Amino acid sequence: MQFSRNSPDKSETYEPLHSAARFRVNISVIRLLLWVSLACFLAASLPLQAADTDLDTLLKAVEHRYNSAKTLQVRFTESYSVDARARKSESGELTLRKPGRMRWDYSEPAGKLFVSDGKDVYLYTPDAHRVEKAKLKASEDMRAPLAFLLGKLDFAKEFKDFEMKPEGQDQLVIAKAKSDKLPYEKVQMLITPADEIERLVVNGPDLSVLTFQFKDEKLNPPVTDALFKFQMPPGATLVQGEGSH
Repeated sequence: MQFSRNSPDKSETYEPLHSAARFRVNISVIRLLLWVSLACFLAASLPLQAADTDLDTLLKAVEHRYNSAKTLQVRFTESYSVDARARKSESGELTLRKPGRMRWDYSEPAGKLFVSDGKDVYLYTPDAHRVEKAKLKASEDMRAPLAFLLGKLDFAKEFKDFEMKPEGQDQLVIAKAKSDKLPYEKVQMLITPADEIERLVVNGPDLSVLTFQFKDEKLNPPVTDALFKFQMPPGATLVQGEGSH
């Protein structure tokens, strides 16, 4: 299912952030996307063994940080561009809880909401006063698979041509997709000295660039199940995707 930001009564053609036509991404793809396989890059200033050891140490630390967490809260800003045409960035707070539960509360645009209860996902767009529902596993929305940030991280499967280089005090890790059948060509992760994923950039073959910037990360905050139970706004229209009921 594609979640569209288009209002049904508007004639203007608008490319949504998570358009299936532009950026078709499924759950398994993004799970790999977030736990990028990042092994073995030879840094010019380091011997081969030292470079491999540094990268391996960094990845193990990131895996340990997120694999040990049960809940997570973080502030986010997301932006998207294609063919050098950028859309307005959006921001808010993301809350995650194992397994598969997530809630995106948007402050910009105010009132927008994306919720996963572990089985279904719901997107409420206040401008259209519409709720779109889909099965979590069937959703093509980029936000849905990020719930796997609290899954099992594994950095050793689907990428090649790895690079790691400093960016200030952080480390920028870059990897290319092994398969040309995937809907992206390259991913970049900026990792802080505290082993936090501070930025995730996804480059698509259609020249699209999707960027998530994270800050104020909190591990294991108290979170109740009620936060992930979607409540239908009064008077809103419900649109159900394939497999949802």
